[in-house]
Parts: sequence; structure tokens; C-alpha cells
Amino acid sequence: MELKKNQMIELDITGYTAEGSGVGRYDGIAVFVPMAAAGDRLSVKILKTAKRYAFGKVERILSPSADRIPSDCPQFSRCGGCTYRHIGYEAECKAKQQRVQAAIERIAGFHFAVLNPIVCAEEANHYRNKAQLPIGGGQGGEIDLGFYASHSHRIIDCSQCLLQPDVFAAAMDAFREWQSHTHEDIYDEKTGRGHLRHFFLRLAEATGEVMVCIVVNGNGVHHEPELVELLKKKVPGLKSVVINSNRERTNVILGPKCRTVWGQDTITDELCGLKFRISPLSFYQVNRRQAERLYGLAAEYAGLSGGETVLDLYCGTGTIGLSMAKKAGKIIGVEIVPQAVEDAKRNAEENGIRNAEFLCMDAAKAADMLKNRGEKPDVVIIDPPRKGCEEALIHCIAKMAPPRVVYVSCGPETLARDLKRFALLGYKTMQVTPVDLFPRTAHVETIIMMTYCGDKGKK
Repeated sequence: MELKKNQMIELDITGYTAEGSGVGRYDGIAVFVPMAAAGDRLSVKILKTAKRYAFGKVERILSPSADRIPSDCPQFSRCGGCTYRHIGYEAECKAKQQRVQAAIERIAGFHFAVLNPIVCAEEANHYRNKAQLPIGGGQGGEIDLGFYASHSHRIIDCSQCLLQPDVFAAAMDAFREWQSHTHEDIYDEKTGRGHLRHFFLRLAEATGEVMVCIVVNGNGVHHEPELVELLKKKVPGLKSVVINSNRERTNVILGPKCRTVWGQDTITDELCGLKFRISPLSFYQVNRRQAERLYGLAAEYAGLSGGETVLDLYCGTGTIGLSMAKKAGKIIGVEIVPQAVEDAKRNAEENGIRNAEFLCMDAAKAADMLKNRGEKPDVVIIDPPRKGCEEALIHCIAKMAPPRVVYVSCGPETLARDLKRFALLGYKTMQVTPVDLFPRTAHVETIIMMTYCGDKGKK
């Protein structure tokens, strides 16, 4: 039976998509429904159809799932920031565990018992140490400051996000008050005119230091001293106020140029016993406590005894490799972003780490170069973007034949594809552990340990 737009159906939700929508089947057709919970029976209105699937929205809950809870955020149904505020956190973690298992079984073809229980967060709220808030023009002259609605550039105004620390709400209040007094104009994406683009916040959780960065279409804003005074008055731990210039008509949030208006150029946090200086342009994990647990697993899977050479590909600012430096003979970090490499070198120097080298290169080319210069890594760590590893990089790693590979993934589906490729080159997957770095969203990290067995095609 073919579904039609605006048709009303009754649907049992049996699981979740990778994006966190509920999914059920109607006469063999998969129907995807946002904000549905596995176990729900729903009245669903069909919004869009294709040959084998359709999209719908919840019209009425006929029988709620045992996992369903009232949302604790008034903006949840409109804001694109959270996915799972309508189910309990235990159910959310179960869904993420199932997503990782399904991807590895379906795509990699692995059916084994090494999938460890997901490492859930101890705190599912207030964990984010970074916020990038678009600025828009609200009705009545006030500004909209919040988050984009799902799949749009429509800003949902939000005075306090449950994923963020309370100090961010205080900074937002100060910024709103300043703009209401100064009437600083707001950037218009369509025309490319106006100044205020984004309000960017960072918190160093261990030290309590706060950075406020205003992204502008220009070199600065009017009445900067007044803004600084309001922020100093209302924001506990304020250490830095920065203007970031972004004149490009682009969706990229930050431009390349920063100017410190008041205070320090950076704030300092502590992670895995090391100190890291953070600028607006630095990469840093947004969930510090869960990142420490993730890096702890990475160190455990690396199995270092003190003399090993560790090759850290896609190393960013060096956090994973540097956290292992005391247990390794040598760390070689590779990253293609020049600013990140400079940050990694600085982080090593400021923590007194002398056995770390950082190269600004493409990961595959670096792996090939290191092989040619005779480097024989004992452990390779890879933490690629969501698209996963280039196939050429996997072949370069396999040619170096490190006894262990530790893979940190933010995309279960591309991870599964890459594990299959590694298996064909002689690597056996020994450990798989999902880690929830982003509670209440659909994202899940996974950390993998592979060992070289030398038998082609052995899983």
C-alpha cells in the first residue's frame, strides 16, 4: 500500500535512526518520526513520501512507550540542539549502544561478543564547555540568541540551555542587555550587512575560567568598554573578552583573526592531569569529564609499557597523544590544520613533554613519509572526522604493521566500514566500547582496539 502526503496512520515505533528519529513500519514501508520513542503507538501524519520510506510527525500518542518522559525543556520541540529529551537517559544510552552494534554487524559483518557496555555520562545536563550561538533580529527590536531549528537557519531564542553551564546564561543576559542599550546592528545572511554574527562562549571547567568571544562582520563593535564592564559584572570567572572577525559570506562560524578586548588571549583547563590553553580557534572536547574517560580507555587499549612509539593521526591539538606521553617512548602527532599543530606544540612545551613531535601534514601522506623514513610505530591512534578514514590511509597503516591500532570514532557507520577494511588487511577487532560524550543528542563516540594477526581476511 502506497503512503500519501497528509495521510494519517497508526504506527508502532520499534527503534531509532542514526539521527535519533523513531522508526516503524507500515505495510513494509519504513516511516521516520522525530520525537517518537521506541515502544510508542502513535497517530502519525505523513509529511513526505518515497518508494520505500516516508517521513511523518506525531499527531497523537495513542499508547506511550515505557521509556517516554515529559520533556524538561520548553524549546525541545522547536530547537535542533537535542534529540532525546523525551526519553529517559538509560533508554537513550541503550539506543546508542544498539546503533553501534547494528552498524558493526550490518556494515562490517562482525558478529562477536566484544561490544562492551556503553560508558554513560555521570551528568547528562550542563556538560558542554562551549557554545556557538547565532544572533538574529527578534520581533520588537530585541535580539534572538539561541540555536537553529532542525534543518534550518531559523533561530530559536533560548535564555538558558540545559546542556550548558549556568555561567553561559549569565553571559547571554549581559550581552542582551548591552545590545538593547547600544542597538548594535545584526548581521543579515541574505544581504551580508550588519555586524553581530555569533556569540561564542568557552568554559575551562577545572579552573572556572570563562572566555566570551563576539563574532562580527568587521573589526569590532561600538561601545566595547561598556560590553566588557557588563560582562565583568555578571559573569563569574570571566578571564577573556575577544572579538573574532569574519567578513566572509559563509556558514563557517569563526574567521581567522582574533583581537583580545580585555583580559587574556586564552583560558586554561586541565585534562588528564595536563594543562591546556584554549583560544577561540582551538579544538577542545566539549565534554571534559567524558573526554577523560575516553582518553583513559585509549591509554588502556594502547597497552603502553614505557618504550613504545605512538603515531597519533588526526591529532588535533595533541590531547590524546599528550595524555599518553609519560607512558610512551615517543609520540608523533599528525594534523593538517596549522593552528592546531601550533597549539599541540605549545601544549607539549607548557606541560614539559619532550618526547612528542608534531607534523602538519595530511594523515595518509604523513603515514607514508614516516614509513619511508623507517619509523615503526608500535601503536597507531586514529581519530578521524565523521567521514572516517581514507582507504589509502588504512593501507598505509597496514604497511607499517603496528601491533595495535586504537580507533576513536564519532560515526558508527563509517567506523564499521573502516573496520571491515582493516580486517581484510590482517587486523582483528578486539574491543569495542561506545562512549556517550554528547548526552541528549544523537551523537555517540566509539573506541576500538585492533591487533595485527597477519592473516588476510581474518576478523
